[in-house]
Amino acid sequence: MPGTIDSAGAGELRDEAHSVEVLDSEVVFPGRVWDIRRERFGYGEGEIVREFMEHPGAVAVLAVDDEERVLVIQQYRHPIQTRDWELPAGLLDVEGEDPIEAARRELAEEADLAAAHWEPLITVHTSPGGSDEVIHVFRATGLSATETFARDAEEADIVLRWVALDEAVDAVLDSRVRNGVLVAAVLAAHARRDRA
Repeated sequence: MPGTIDSAGAGELRDEAHSVEVLDSEVVFPGRVWDIRRERFGYGEGEIVREFMEHPGAVAVLAVDDEERVLVIQQYRHPIQTRDWELPAGLLDVEGEDPIEAARRELAEEADLAAAHWEPLITVHTSPGGSDEVIHVFRATGLSATETFARDAEEADIVLRWVALDEAVDAVLDSRVRNGVLVAAVLAAHARRDRA
C-alpha cells in the first residue's frame, strides 16, 4: 500500500509531534548506560509493540579554532569495533544540567579546552526507529586551554586532530568517516558557512 503524498507542500518542512496512546510500557533490559524499553501502543485501527533504547540524550561540540579548523577526536567504539573519528561528546546524565553546560563540560573533559563563544549548530535524532536519543550539537569558538583531565576506559587513548572544514567534508563525502553526529555537524557547518 503506497504512502500518502503531500502534494500541497503546505508550510515549511518540519517534523510533526504525534502522540499515541501507550497501552503498556516496561524496561525489559536495564543496562549500564541505557535501558531497553518495550511499549505496546495503539496506532490506526490496531496495536503495535516496539522495543527501543531509552536514552538520556547527549551533546556534541564542533570546536573551531582561529584558523577555521575543526577538532575531531578518535576513540574506540566497541559496537562497530572501530577507532572512529568523532566530535567531543557526552551524555546528558547530570540531573537538571542544561545542554550547553554539558557541552562545556565535555569539551573540557575530552579535549582540555574551553570556549568563549557558543551557538547551537544542529539537533539530531540519531536513530528514531530504535532509540529516543537526541543530540544537541554546538559550535564553539574562542578556544583556550584548560587543565588536563585524567581519562579512562575508551577515553584513555583519545587522539585529537585539527582539520580544515573542507577536509572534513571530503572525508564525509568519501565515506572515510562515518560517525553520524560528525557527518551531520560537518555538513551543517559547511552549509552555514556557504550561506553566510
